[in-house]
Amino acid sequence: QVQLVESGGGLVQAGGSLRLSCAASRSIFTINAMGWYRQAPGKQRELVAAFSGGGSTNYANSVKGRFTIDRDYAKNTVYLQMNSLKPEDTAVYYCNAQTVNSRLQFDDYWGQGTQVTVSS
Repeated sequence: QVQLVESGGGLVQAGGSLRLSCAASRSIFTINAMGWYRQAPGKQRELVAAFSGGGSTNYANSVKGRFTIDRDYAKNTVYLQMNSLKPEDTAVYYCNAQTVNSRLQFDDYWGQGTQVTVSS
């Protein structure tokens, strides 16, 4: 099991920056993949940025060049640095962790979500 606690959301003007944090309850070395998703009102949850199980980093096209995902193994924390924010980035942002066991069974865990609101 993994508990995820997000922080760092808030209200910011267009063009501003925010840094989201996601603290995991266990070593992120033991987690197959971690990343950030978001869900705007009336829309489906979508991938924003993630470290895949294969070691690659993936970004949504809409955030490339503006958002950066990174991690601190010592703190078991994944971050999302968001720069040049736009009103269309407004959403609830969720941290996700995926684990895999020796039987290749995958489990997904989600944080409680943190609201990001970008005003124009």
